[in-house]
Amino acid sequence: MWLEKLKDISNKFEEEKKNYYELKGQLQALNNEKKALEEKLKVLEKREVTLLESRRLLHNVSEYARNQSKQQIEYIVTNCLQYIFNSNIEFKIELNEKANRNEADFFVVTPLENGQSVTTKPEVSRGGGVVDIVSLALRVALLEAHNPKINGPLILDEPAKHVSEDFVINVAEFLKQVSKMFNRQIIMVTHNTHLLESADKKYRVELIDTVSSVTPVT
Repeated sequence: MWLEKLKDISNKFEEEKKNYYELKGQLQALNNEKKALEEKLKVLEKREVTLLESRRLLHNVSEYARNQSKQQIEYIVTNCLQYIFNSNIEFKIELNEKANRNEADFFVVTPLENGQSVTTKPEVSRGGGVVDIVSLALRVALLEAHNPKINGPLILDEPAKHVSEDFVINVAEFLKQVSKMFNRQIIMVTHNTHLLESADKKYRVELIDTVSSVTPVT
């Protein structure tokens, strides 16, 4: 009888031994999988750090480029306003972020005799003439500040229609300087005599019996 009990014990031992090695094998497999996942986690963590640093770098580069463009545009438009209106008027851009989108507000700063200044929107500063000049200068500034450079002529349609006669001559001279400075052809449609006389080549366009007639002007 004791032989049967011994045999049962031996069988159970073998069975437990078998279970032990199976569980040991499963544990080893789990440890190997754990080790592989830990290595993968380290790689992902390093990648996350790299991506965060890259994102921070791109943000800084973008912000630097935006500020550089802002300063360049402010400089060109300010010089344009001062040249045409013979004053210390300045052009300023205020950058804001709204709903994850960058927006820009334009302002004209006019100095006063008491040392203070008045900041207004271009459309309410000295009437429509300032708006015309700001619009003109912005087109020039954006063309020249754009990267990569935009080649080709600058095409204008009545660029100074609200500018008073006192300052139109300055607009004409400014356009000539822009053409020379940036080596850019300017094609302009205008009814203004001063702007017309500043052109190197002039053409008159007339509508005759529904047909446009173009003739050189000497």
